[in-house]
Amino acid sequence: MKNTVERIPFIFKLLAAALLFVIIFLLAMVLGAAQTSVQDVWAALTSTSHGEKLSVIREIRLPREIAAIFVGAALAVSGAIMQGMTRNPLADPGLLGLTAGANAALAVTIAFIPSVNYFGLMIACFIGAAVGAGLVFGISAVKRGGFSPLRIVLAGAAISAFLYAVADGVGISFKISKDVSMWTSGGLIGANWEQLKVIVPFIVIGIIIAILLSKQLTILSLSEEVAVGLGQKTARVKAVLFVVTVMLAGASVALVGSLTFIGLMIPHIVRAVVGTDYRFTIPMSAIFGASFMMLADTLARTISAPYEAPVAAIVAVLGLPFFLIIVRKGGRAFS
Repeated sequence: MKNTVERIPFIFKLLAAALLFVIIFLLAMVLGAAQTSVQDVWAALTSTSHGEKLSVIREIRLPREIAAIFVGAALAVSGAIMQGMTRNPLADPGLLGLTAGANAALAVTIAFIPSVNYFGLMIACFIGAAVGAGLVFGISAVKRGGFSPLRIVLAGAAISAFLYAVADGVGISFKISKDVSMWTSGGLIGANWEQLKVIVPFIVIGIIIAILLSKQLTILSLSEEVAVGLGQKTARVKAVLFVVTVMLAGASVALVGSLTFIGLMIPHIVRAVVGTDYRFTIPMSAIFGASFMMLADTLARTISAPYEAPVAAIVAVLGLPFFLIIVRKGGRAFS
């Protein structure tokens, strides 16, 4: 079965992924507490007509699903980059301190600069994500033996717990717990066009850079010695990819809060479809991540409509068993 999948040209796999993406997007736009049809969605997207249903689609569902698309793509691509750079099958922005660092920085910024605008919050998330990842990799490198997968995951769990505690402590001390929770609960409620105008360009730039460096990432994922032997400037490539990862994870937290496991799951699923060449893995991860995030958000909105389940809970329910499978199989379950 795997050999049959490998023989299918990449362009056909890409077209199939794009078709799946379109189907999930239509389902996400149609399904919800307000009853709408495909015709309503088409009218909302292609005409200037007005009406209650069209307003719901244009002002609530459409920005929400666009947010889901770009956050899912950003988290999946950042996870793929981290797994390639560290050669660690358990690497994920949520497991290695990036999202926890962004959360903590967001809480501190709201507490000390309450009048900060959205762009300022996003920059704070970038800085927090970089600090969180720096702490994890710094602790992992203290002992002789380098960045073993187990050591990085353990350090990530410890640092993430500490940084989430910092965020909670700041929220309680400054009586802003409700405001912090609204940002960090891992949901797409309230996503609007103004936020998307600020966030989306950073995510797009990050994904484009990741695609441009995908060949170098493929070489780097094989072996540090091989990369150096082929003349690759590994330090520079790693630095740029680290900045891209921080940008993608920080932008995601600034937009929807903390979401774990997407960056872990999607690259493994994608490698089972397109192989280990990151020239294929990165763009396919973006499409799969966007589709998965839309699907999770649609389930959250419809599973107990008109009430909403937390998107983070839906993702965790799917992601935790996947994480345990990856641990049990030593990272080879889907690769």
